[in-house]
Amino acid sequence: MPTRAGAPHTYAARMTAPSTDGVPGGFRTFLVLWSTQSLSVLGSALAGFAFNIYLTQTLYPLPSQKAQLALALSATALAFGLTAILGAPLAGAWADRHDRRRIMIACDALSGLVALVVALLVLYARPPLALLVGLMAVSGLLATFHGSAFDTSYSSLVPRAQLPRANGMMQTMWSLSGLASPALAAAIISLPALARGQGALPWLAAFRDGVPLAMLVNAASFVFAALVLTRLKIPSPVRSLERRPRGALLHDVTLGWRYILARRPLLWLLLTFAVINFVTSPLGIYETLLVRFHFQPDWAARGYTFETALALITTVASVGGVLGGVLVSAWGGLRARRVLGVLVPMIVSAGAQFVFGASTLLFVGAAALAVVGMMVPVMNAHSQSIWQAQVPPELQGRVFSVRRLIAQFTSPVSVGLMGSLAGVLDPGLIVRVSSLVLIVFCAAQLLNTSLRRADEREWVESLARDREAARAA
Repeated sequence: MPTRAGAPHTYAARMTAPSTDGVPGGFRTFLVLWSTQSLSVLGSALAGFAFNIYLTQTLYPLPSQKAQLALALSATALAFGLTAILGAPLAGAWADRHDRRRIMIACDALSGLVALVVALLVLYARPPLALLVGLMAVSGLLATFHGSAFDTSYSSLVPRAQLPRANGMMQTMWSLSGLASPALAAAIISLPALARGQGALPWLAAFRDGVPLAMLVNAASFVFAALVLTRLKIPSPVRSLERRPRGALLHDVTLGWRYILARRPLLWLLLTFAVINFVTSPLGIYETLLVRFHFQPDWAARGYTFETALALITTVASVGGVLGGVLVSAWGGLRARRVLGVLVPMIVSAGAQFVFGASTLLFVGAAALAVVGMMVPVMNAHSQSIWQAQVPPELQGRVFSVRRLIAQFTSPVSVGLMGSLAGVLDPGLIVRVSSLVLIVFCAAQLLNTSLRRADEREWVESLARDREAARAA
């Protein structure tokens, strides 16, 4: 790759290899970092649940406001998601240029400020939807800057052999937040009503409901995470002057694309996840539809309500995710041929997804989703370990951000397309067909020699050097 001066510039030949030993006490530092960030993730999940309750029961409570409610839910979610995805390349370049600990501290502090503003607006005003959408967009941008710094920090702390365990813990963190947040948020929201009923705590009884309290908890969790980070030592790779191109930030944004395109095994791994996300992202929509229609005779015969049946399905799926995260954390994952740790769990997950789309029994469907949830942390932990081992620490922010952009951008496209099809076709049929497509695709990828060698660093780098030499010639 030429620099701005036109001289040959081969990153594959000059970059520093990723550390295999971490830093002294690195795993202990990771445990502290993981614990405090887990509290922040749980706080965000609490606030997200409470925010949807606020939109549903306060801003748009009337049946005649169904259209406005649907717009509000989708607009706020889309504002957060799109800024997080589209801002990823810039966030990755920024994480590689600056001190990652300071980036995380700044993002946690600013996210806490945004959470506090939202809580005060909910408590003392009736904010317009446009303002809420704007605040969610800011939150999404801060989240992607924080994520870029965080994801690339713990790979420098943790020894290479323990990366699958650390990644399993990260997956457990997300699953636990999904499992615990609805019940905790519901309990916090009900506190003012309980205080009024018992004639206690007048300051708490003065709240209409506990939605602002959940948002204040979120703000406090961000501040706590930022304060803990000020006491931790987290290395940031030093970019040498020899390898620093003379281009501006735009060069760093595009470098991640060039790095992946020069390494076919990593490109195949990325495209595999793009396909997986395209096929599986609409599953949340199908869950609600299948519970409402396919499983209705079964849950009605058991004396359940729709809400109870849906809560059961969601909770069991989250339990599966927690178990999968605990499994890969305790096991440590595959030490070699980690691509098998991606493809095999995906085939198992797709098979369980097929059972979910074919069954009319609530408990069978719940068990199938538990298997799906269990496989996700195993698959993601192995994938993350491959990327962390292959990409030098000083490039991880830029490369990981492009990886996130490509892999996740198929999700909103799929949700829009498949969600519209679900209104026309049988959702169970769509789930079964998409599951079979995914099984065939992943089985074919098992025969893909290039992809199966994605965790062999020497081979991947030799391909990159050959490609760079051919381009220079």
